[in-house]
Amino acid sequence: MEFNEKLQKLRNDEHLTQEELAEKLYVSRTAISKWESGRGYPSIDSLKVIAKYFHVTIDELIGGEEIVTLAEQDKKAATRKYTALICGILDCFAAVLYFLPLFGNGSAGASSVTVFAMTGVSEWLKITFIAVIGLTMLNGFCGVVISNFDKPVWNRHRLITGVALSVIGTVLFILTRQPYAGVIYLFLFVIKGFLLLKSK
Repeated sequence: MEFNEKLQKLRNDEHLTQEELAEKLYVSRTAISKWESGRGYPSIDSLKVIAKYFHVTIDELIGGEEIVTLAEQDKKAATRKYTALICGILDCFAAVLYFLPLFGNGSAGASSVTVFAMTGVSEWLKITFIAVIGLTMLNGFCGVVISNFDKPVWNRHRLITGVALSVIGTVLFILTRQPYAGVIYLFLFVIKGFLLLKSK
């Protein structure tokens, strides 16, 4: 008997609906439905809760082949979670662009200044620089916070946003002849791309 059939039998033996079981296991009804239909397996932590609730062992719930599948799913989920965390930290690293003198000072010669001290460029361009850096940092901060929750969809959306901001920042700074800032954004983009490819 497969895990999904065992779970359904245990639930029916207790005369519970999927909704009631979900409440007792602190998961969504959708999760119970997915598990019972064989479209997925619970995490190892959820499997422990299920075993404890029904007073059975994990071995009674799930077979050897299913354990391997479950372990692979957990490993992939952990890799994605840590990738999202690292990408979030990298986005937060964009803050150095606020504090280091990496921007050319327009027509004032070869001096480098912080983004706030720039002169000789239009005000809207300066605001655009500040906004792109700020959005990247905010996205990174959200990534660090979100990585603590078990929400893969949120992580995926945040990662896509982070990559998009890296591309926008790279193009923006290179087109406006701010090579140091452009190189930093390109560096962030390359590292994130490498991590994302490796986590697939």
